[in-house]
Amino acid sequence: MSVDVTPLIPAGRQVVESYGPGGFRVSGIAYQGAILVFTEETRPWSVTRLGDITAASLAPVIEHANIEILLLGCGARMMPLAPELRQALRDKGIVVDAMDTGAACRTYNVLLSEERRVAAALLPAK
Repeated sequence: MSVDVTPLIPAGRQVVESYGPGGFRVSGIAYQGAILVFTEETRPWSVTRLGDITAASLAPVIEHANIEILLLGCGARMMPLAPELRQALRDKGIVVDAMDTGAACRTYNVLLSEERRVAAALLPAK
């Protein structure tokens, strides 16, 4: 007998199904390059490396009315986020957690299944 441990995700939510060197598959749609994943939509993100991330590049997250946690997938390995950017997000009520992209994808799906107010900003794992 086997036990299904797949998280139960409400219908209409964006689930990260896979990731690789060039992009992602989210809820059946393939994306090349970096993406922003919200519970209700996924969109391309113009950032190509961690150093390109600014408050302006994260404006869609900051302006979203319903985000409390931002998971930042840094690529193949976790890198620290600039303290001023972390503080800018905190000032908007958003806690950011930087980690490698694989961990960010998995954590996003778990928090989504818990119906947390989460978003993910994901750089491809190279």
